[in-house]
Amino acid sequence: MALTQTQIAVIVAAAAAIVFFLIYRRLSWRNKRRSLLLLLCAVTLGAGFYFTKVSPITSKINLGLDLQGGTHVVLEAVDTPDAPVDDVAMQKAVDIIRDRIDRLGVSEPVIQRASDRRIVVELPGVKNAREALEVIGRTALLEFVDEEGNVFLSGRDLAKADVGTKPGTTEAVVVLELKPEGAAKFAEATAKNVGKRIIFMLDKEIISAPLVKEPVPGGKAIIEGYESVESAYALAIMLSSGALPVKLDVVENRTVSATLGRDSIAKSKTAGIIGALAVVAFMVLYYRLPGVVASYALGVYVFILLGALWALKATLTLPGIAGIILSIGMAVDANVIIFERVREETETGRTLRSAIDAGFRNAMRTVLDSNITTLIASGVLFYLGTGPIRGFAVTLTVGILASMFTALIFTRWLLRLSVDSGILPADASIFRR
Repeated sequence: MALTQTQIAVIVAAAAAIVFFLIYRRLSWRNKRRSLLLLLCAVTLGAGFYFTKVSPITSKINLGLDLQGGTHVVLEAVDTPDAPVDDVAMQKAVDIIRDRIDRLGVSEPVIQRASDRRIVVELPGVKNAREALEVIGRTALLEFVDEEGNVFLSGRDLAKADVGTKPGTTEAVVVLELKPEGAAKFAEATAKNVGKRIIFMLDKEIISAPLVKEPVPGGKAIIEGYESVESAYALAIMLSSGALPVKLDVVENRTVSATLGRDSIAKSKTAGIIGALAVVAFMVLYYRLPGVVASYALGVYVFILLGALWALKATLTLPGIAGIILSIGMAVDANVIIFERVREETETGRTLRSAIDAGFRNAMRTVLDSNITTLIASGVLFYLGTGPIRGFAVTLTVGILASMFTALIFTRWLLRLSVDSGILPADASIFRR
């Protein structure tokens, strides 16, 4: 059996870890610290290669409509004699549309009210707008009618709709399961109409008219005549979610090209690379070797951020990318504040190890205050916002939490490890101007 790239990577990593442990046990205290730094660099480089070349983590993050393309629809409710538009009906319509889209399996859709009568629907990755509209915008009023035109059952009597196949064939059918009261009505109606047809109507259109050969007491009915499982599944979704309480007209329907999304991602990557190089250059030129340590921690922060977004199954949009860039800026700001505090401590004559501990301790309150206030603002945006605004809030929140970890914990550990290993001089001269 051939091994996958992931399995090979795990085996190599496990073997390297065993070898490192055997060597590590025999090293001196200072050399152990140096070997830890070398191991950390090797692991980071290996993880960076794996997650960018072998199994790119960016390809696993969900992209929003503005980045991967999809369908944008605006629906407007219209008054009818049987269904006037009001706030309750609109909210129910939003809930039903959301349920239908969830059943379709669309990742991170946007469904929101744009006004008293309008609903905006954005479906990332959905390219066939016509089929999507057939599911989300159709009223889906189901009625069971006899040959005389008498309605004896409706969608309110339906308990469940599912997809199956006709016995002995591969033809797709929709299997309807009725509620107890509906099952009794259906049994009575089929008993009265043996030899006649019962008509299934959807939004006043005939979708099936089976011949009743015998009474059906089990509370189940089958709608036939579908060419594919997909079309049968679409009807099952509409029936399961219930009929829309108001009539909805499509006032805007457009497909967003994925080309625009690719251009946006490419430009964002270019901007991110330029910004990252500028930040690294500043940190290294201004703080020298400690700046290299801080830049390394920022690289780890990026991987933590991307991994968290993937684990949370968050959807990345252009505003979300802006949130990431903003959080990177705050991470750099935290490092600058901390390093300035460390520099102040070194000027009092402390050793570098004690100056690092005192500098981080003195800077922690300032860093926490600035980040916590931003987290509060981000929480408000998430609570009150919708769609891309929430995406911005999510990425900003995750980015701030990751930056606080790397700045206050990981960078401090790296600096102390660098001092203990002798890479940074203990006399603190490297931090002085």
